[in-house]
Amino acid sequence: MRGTSRFVILTGLSGAGKTQAIRALEDLGYFCVDNLPTQMIPTMADLATRAEAGVGKVAIVVDVREGGFLAQFPRIYLKLKARGRVTPTLIFLEASDAALVRRFSESRRPHPLAPNRSVSEGIAEERQKLEAIRSMADLILDTSTLTVHEFRNTFMGISRGARAKARMVVNLVSFGYKHGIPLDADLVFDLRFLPNPHFVDALRDLTGRDQAVVRYLRRHPVTREFAAQLEGFLRFTLPHYVQEGKAYLTVAVGCTGGRHRSVMMAETLKRTLTGISGIRLRVTHRDS
Repeated sequence: MRGTSRFVILTGLSGAGKTQAIRALEDLGYFCVDNLPTQMIPTMADLATRAEAGVGKVAIVVDVREGGFLAQFPRIYLKLKARGRVTPTLIFLEASDAALVRRFSESRRPHPLAPNRSVSEGIAEERQKLEAIRSMADLILDTSTLTVHEFRNTFMGISRGARAKARMVVNLVSFGYKHGIPLDADLVFDLRFLPNPHFVDALRDLTGRDQAVVRYLRRHPVTREFAAQLEGFLRFTLPHYVQEGKAYLTVAVGCTGGRHRSVMMAETLKRTLTGISGIRLRVTHRDS
């Protein structure tokens, strides 16, 4: 007897959050298997279709930890789709190089492809080797800045059968040039030409989230004009990044110390860019 089933295959870069993802799906009622041998994927898919087995929702993790994965997975996955007994959902998890390096540093685990090399070398090799599998995915999810709550919300949608493309995460980062430009910045805008609240005694100890600083900056026409120009530029470019399939974009706005002008501008952009289709906005104040 065949039953209604959902069969999720999780794969992606090492350190991108597959363990957290499988736990989220387990909490949502999926029968989950981590690090499944690639050749057993059809067996698990058959199990998911059998109502008498009582495991109608199945999620598995397959990745480079299993020796035959890279060579065998594309053929097995395409054959599984062609059989038609179950419609698999292939989810590919990835993250920025900076996020992956940080996670491996915190866990003190070696990268599976670079046990005797640097983590960065392992990440670069894995990205290249997984490119063909990534191109087969139904959903590519960048986990660089996802919180546990956002992880769960994402997989609740998957559990309900949602297969829509994930929205591009736009991280608006304020920073101070004296502390260095963010390493993962895609677009960088220098605000040091704007009036500096640091030189106003009453504003020095405040930040760009305080209304007194906002009012001071917006009193100057150059601030209002630049904010409008920057908003227009991003409104034009962000949909094109979405169309090109970019999953994650960091827009960095910097001033001298990262406390006043950059913070105010990041908050302004979050407010004015809300509503653009296909993106999810986040704000990070790195130095305030």
